[in-house]
Amino acid sequence: MTRTATPDPSTTSSNTQTTHRNRSTTMSTMHEALARSQMSARLGEAQQMRTGHNLVRARRLSRKAERAAQQARLALARAL
Repeated sequence: MTRTATPDPSTTSSNTQTTHRNRSTTMSTMHEALARSQMSARLGEAQQMRTGHNLVRARRLSRKAERAAQQARLALARAL
């Protein structure tokens, strides 16, 4: 005669609660990790945009300085 073990209701409920809690914690951790990775990506994009804007601004100021220097040279040549 084979005897099948019947699960103890007190441990089954405890196991179910523990499993549910672990699953909830896992999902929460996954959502937090996803939020962190998205925030990191957005910060990286913002940094790249700032770098690009700074580069454009530097080129613009450089061209402006070159024009001012050229005008100063022309003014000096006219004065001589």
